[in-house]
Amino acid sequence: MRNEYEFSKGKCGAVIDATGKTRITIMLDDDVIAFFRAQAEAQGTGYQTLLNGTLRDVMQSSQRRKASEKPLTVATLRKVLREELNR
Repeated sequence: MRNEYEFSKGKCGAVIDATGKTRITIMLDDDVIAFFRAQAEAQGTGYQTLLNGTLRDVMQSSQRRKASEKPLTVATLRKVLREELNR
């Protein structure tokens, strides 16, 4: 062990950057945290990983819904109006 160490170029914080992830602070209800912690413990994973996966599932299902919705075109609107007027 050395008597002195050189820390003049040292940096605080994580040594390796976590690419693709951002550290945030978020306020969640106690029962929500308790639920995810219990689920994560049963699955043998971290509760934050489980929370991230759940949010990702919601995000992807929302994106799929938007992608499957067809935009309303003038032709479609005319067709619907003709059908309704002919009733």
